[in-house]
Amino acid sequence: MPLPVSSIRNLGPASDAGFARAGIHDAESLRAMGADAAYAALLRAGTQPHFIGYYALVMGLQGRPWNDCQGAEKAALRLRFDAIKRRVATETDTDTDGPHAALEAILNEIGTGLRR
Repeated sequence: MPLPVSSIRNLGPASDAGFARAGIHDAESLRAMGADAAYAALLRAGTQPHFIGYYALVMGLQGRPWNDCQGAEKAALRLRFDAIKRRVATETDTDTDGPHAALEAILNEIGTGLRR
């Protein structure tokens, strides 16, 4: 029987539900996808981005406590997190060719656009 997502360190029952909405139903599938692809799937499924949730996932997949992430490692993960958010927002942007596309892209970049 496959282990639930919540069997991964730092992840609990809410993670089981969130990843299930994203089509990820067990720990083995999540591990196979990797943190970045799995987190992108969560965002596509409607989960609101949250940096601590992302790095807790990364740390958990490494078998580390969520609060073990610090300094340069945390800064590098922040860059990855922001890139994932941008990529998913671009994939789901419905106004990529409209008159406000450039403005919306800038507002998304600074976190104040319509699609939060």
